[in-house]
Amino acid sequence: MNFPAEFMEQSRRLLGENDAVFFEKALHGEAPVSVRMNPDKAPRVPEEGTVVPWCSTGYYIGRRPAFTFDPLFHAGCYYVQEASSMFVEQALRQYLRTPALVLDLCAAPGGKSTLACSLLSEDDLLVSNEVIRSRSQVLMENLVKWGRPNVIVTNNDPADFQAAGVMFDVILADVPCSGEGMFRKDPSAVEEWSPENVENCVLRQRRILRDIWPCLKPGGLLVYSTCTYNRKENEDNVAWIVSELGADVLGLNVKEEWNITGNLAGHDFPVYRFLPHRTLGEGFFLAVLRKKTDETMLEPVKNTSAKMKKKKGSKTDKQGMFPVDTLHSWIKNEERYAWRLENGRLGAFPLRYDTVYEALKKELKILHAGIVLGDVKGKDFQPSHSLAMSSAFQKENFPHAELTYRQAIDYLRKEAIVLSPDVPRGYVLVTYRSMPLGFVKNIGNRANNLYPQEWRIRSTYLSDGVVSVL
Repeated sequence: MNFPAEFMEQSRRLLGENDAVFFEKALHGEAPVSVRMNPDKAPRVPEEGTVVPWCSTGYYIGRRPAFTFDPLFHAGCYYVQEASSMFVEQALRQYLRTPALVLDLCAAPGGKSTLACSLLSEDDLLVSNEVIRSRSQVLMENLVKWGRPNVIVTNNDPADFQAAGVMFDVILADVPCSGEGMFRKDPSAVEEWSPENVENCVLRQRRILRDIWPCLKPGGLLVYSTCTYNRKENEDNVAWIVSELGADVLGLNVKEEWNITGNLAGHDFPVYRFLPHRTLGEGFFLAVLRKKTDETMLEPVKNTSAKMKKKKGSKTDKQGMFPVDTLHSWIKNEERYAWRLENGRLGAFPLRYDTVYEALKKELKILHAGIVLGDVKGKDFQPSHSLAMSSAFQKENFPHAELTYRQAIDYLRKEAIVLSPDVPRGYVLVTYRSMPLGFVKNIGNRANNLYPQEWRIRSTYLSDGVVSVL
């Protein structure tokens, strides 16, 4: 692969002549493959996996299997994520304090959001946002499959958040960038690169940061990151945040053997660079900043409402459609949730953040929030895929059937499957290796497939054997 001459000259200025030789050689090499386990769903570890040292649940796996044909991938047991970007865990582990309201601002496809979910407690809330509509749908799918109930997924421009009046303790800003760190994985990133595009990215990044800065609490944390190498989008932008927005740069405790590179632009603040000839991963840059405490705050939303919570002893919802007590038995710690019936859809959302949800709902486009239990269909109640995926789902309280590998792939292709005669009729949870995949409606001679149409496996490829990462 031939890299742009301007890019290589930029790299020589940044790294020096000798280091740039090893850097270019690494860019022509193979990119490592890594996955991150979902601690709520995957007590297993990858076969022949080696630990990603800066991430407690990350593993290099040394090969790239056909992840699409591993049912446990669709069950949300693990996420395929580049190892360098898992370093966000260190920022959250070292500085996050519970309870916290966290915003992942540019979140698609969901790597950092699913990582944050695994580190947050049940007293925290993550708002995961993506401005591009098509990418926001992928983000929603990945977060629903990950299964944490304390999540809201939105599809908005960063400038929209100020109107909601919600102040965040932490904002993750993995801003759109020139993508130099993806050169060896994505040839299109090389084709699209130019010095002019770098300058455009810098302007876009600063606009995003300026728009969202009022939504960060004084004393709150901004975790700024890119997947690019140049100093303009990295160190120079951090310096701009310090001087123009008002922030202090914070350091992280890192081990020397991780081979993470520091500041390459002569500034006196700490930053963290992942260079492919030094660390086992793709290009990545991260800085942690704290907003100064003398900033003027937006009027914050107070978490006081519990009005939508169903009272104990209630036998049906207000329209008499279905037995609420039965539905409550499907959710662990059901008393922690506010329950809503909106447009025929029943949802449960963490009660602690009920008014935050209401404030965001008034101003933003919400794609998903909490747990969607299901939909009223006439006199019937059809359970939702969100319920099957949720870590709060008490699956033992629901009829279920274990699938073989071939049945699981057929199910994920949204094909009809036939269950054992001893499986009861009606709605049934189907599992693979005891992990929920979704629901069917068993009518005896076949089971109608309720897997989301837009998430189905579209490939007609048939693997020779069982695809399994764990």
